[in-house]
Amino acid sequence: MENILKIDPEKVETFLVDFIINAFTSSNFNIAIIGISGGVDSAVVASLCKKSLGKKNTYGIILPYKNTTKTNLDHAYHVCKTLDIKYLKFDITPQIDSYFKNFPQANNIRRGNKISRERMSILYDLSAHFSGLVVGTSNKSEIYLGYGTLYGDLACAINPLGDLYKTQVYQLAEYLDIPKEIRDKKPSADLWPGQTDEEELGFTYEEADKVLYYYIDEKMEPSEIIKNKKINEGIVKKVIERIKNSEFKRRLPLIPKLPSKF
Repeated sequence: MENILKIDPEKVETFLVDFIINAFTSSNFNIAIIGISGGVDSAVVASLCKKSLGKKNTYGIILPYKNTTKTNLDHAYHVCKTLDIKYLKFDITPQIDSYFKNFPQANNIRRGNKISRERMSILYDLSAHFSGLVVGTSNKSEIYLGYGTLYGDLACAINPLGDLYKTQVYQLAEYLDIPKEIRDKKPSADLWPGQTDEEELGFTYEEADKVLYYYIDEKMEPSEIIKNKKINEGIVKKVIERIKNSEFKRRLPLIPKLPSKF
């Protein structure tokens, strides 16, 4: 891990716990609703929410589809049981498959987006049922790479990990003692079988995070990153392209401002 991406996990934990407490207090809520995938991000968020709100006010929601891997499902249960938080499980296969009977030609992107949005729809309904807030689990790397579904996993009331790169989330996860088997497995959106994030993106988070840091935080031009930081040109171009192509996911819907004379 390069020094530029190293964090002080103790200070980060304290800061994020205060952030969560203040966000819930100012909104007049005290129950967190979190989609638990079996991955490191949702495990870290669940741990932070438990520290902030208490285990009785932290709900882990497990929402498998028929192709969710047994490993991720087992890890989702393991997180909830290890943290001793409340959890519920709902199989979303019936509604997803019923819808796609109308579109048998639909590709993996459409199916994956539908799965992600169905999960978020359930999280928001449960937030109404329990009078809670949906807490997001997307990290800074995913947000800037556009590696998420608009109104799906990118939707939330608050997002504690939104300013932490993926490699920094792993540092925090180790400090929080998230189970090693979750920290060690290759990250995957698990929307279709057998594909890791690295295979889908075409680079690792370690590679992407360095480019993102220099481009987003240090405001360096791509040519400078390639020349001065000795980062592979192909990786830099892929990362920058994803940032530009996903800009629409990081802004509010455009609303036209009508002239007063109208």
